[in-house]
Amino acid sequence: MPKKTFKELAYKSDSLKGISQKTIDIHHGKLYKGYVDKSNEIKDKLRPIVQGGKAEGNQTYSELRALKNGESFANNGVYLHENYFAVLGGDGTPKGEVAERLAERYGSIDGFKTYFSACGMAARGWAILAWDLHEKELRIFTADAQNHGGIWGAIPVLCLDVYEHSYFIDTGSDRKSYIESFFNNLNWDKIEAFYQKAKRGEAE
Repeated sequence: MPKKTFKELAYKSDSLKGISQKTIDIHHGKLYKGYVDKSNEIKDKLRPIVQGGKAEGNQTYSELRALKNGESFANNGVYLHENYFAVLGGDGTPKGEVAERLAERYGSIDGFKTYFSACGMAARGWAILAWDLHEKELRIFTADAQNHGGIWGAIPVLCLDVYEHSYFIDTGSDRKSYIESFFNNLNWDKIEAFYQKAKRGEAE
């Protein structure tokens, strides 16, 4: 089982508009790193169970049940945060085929932003633009927790973290203003790259 590695930011943590350096330093340097570390810790604890052939499970409580629940939460925490931080650091100008497809599907790029923002307001954890490998189209999903709401066969292209740790230092309970800042900092070249890879069935 290969270990997950912590990915550094491709931009300075004080370079975003409306999302403070303190928020990014805590969110990326502590919370995201914590998911990487916990994912690796869980792998280490599962290794002897997997390789020793002594797995014992119980649906009420067992070590295996606890580890598998933690595994899905930590792993998704890594994957979603890596996309979230990767798509920031831009000037927010939509471009590329992905922007064209979104404008077609939602009537305009502003129509997409309005709907995606509403999904971000409705979710307790994440709003996720993903490429659905089954339907061969872009779709928006929400998740109240990182290991709930995911769709099998859908690859994230654009992830918006709406847990309070993403914005409370900067905007308090004003999530709407935070989502506006998120859009203003998007790097659409990165989103386009994720989109093209997802269409090929490749995850980042």
